[in-house]
Amino acid sequence: MVKIKLVRHGAKRAPFYKVIATDSRYAGDGKALERLGFYNPSARGQEVKLNLNVEAIEAWVAKGAQVSERVSKLLKENSKAAATPAA
Repeated sequence: MVKIKLVRHGAKRAPFYKVIATDSRYAGDGKALERLGFYNPSARGQEVKLNLNVEAIEAWVAKGAQVSERVSKLLKENSKAAATPAA
């Protein structure tokens, strides 16, 4: 089964997460089938906090992939940010 989830990268006290599609049989930080974006919770200033390839995620979900709880929250956050115009 394919899962879309976050994988932690970055230094101590400086988390950085990649959003990946992976086979559930692989280890938590194992081989990724495709990188679908990133999430940087400690972004400051002009740094990008969230970048998702929504089309690729929707394609994986159409093929039967399961989205983790946190990634689904990030998708909702991304859609709200896209709906509000940047001032």
